[in-house]
Amino acid sequence: MTEKRLAWDEYFAAQALLIANRSTCKRAKVGAVLVKDNKVISTGYNGSVSGTEHCIDHDCLVIEGHCVRTLHAEVNAILQGSERGVPKGFTAYVTHFPCLNCTKQLLQVGCERVVYINQYRMDDYAQHLYQEKGTELTHLPLETVQAALQEAHLI
Repeated sequence: MTEKRLAWDEYFAAQALLIANRSTCKRAKVGAVLVKDNKVISTGYNGSVSGTEHCIDHDCLVIEGHCVRTLHAEVNAILQGSERGVPKGFTAYVTHFPCLNCTKQLLQVGCERVVYINQYRMDDYAQHLYQEKGTELTHLPLETVQAALQEAHLI
């Protein structure tokens, strides 16, 4: 019996799901992986500023419907990548569709493709910005990633 290898998108999307488990937010566990030439540049998950209170230890600090205690996964990935440099033309693999602010930051640092798993709060203006910049959006549903992992006998 021949083992099936994961396609690149499934491989990096699965990493985003795994990274999301490090999240310190009670409301949503989000993971992000920035990739260039099939090599991981950086990763991030949503969580509090290092050395400060975490939502998992306290309640979320919600203002106007958003937890303001946490940095988003995409921002943490960009910040981690900034230590080594983030090359233009990378792909962002994210467990949730990026919010408008994360969209703007991803585009500003040169993201050319976004692969997202969950269709979460799909902001119209964010979608417009991706289209205006010519950034490819790919929805890779959780069921597709899970099926690929099962077919490869990884779960």
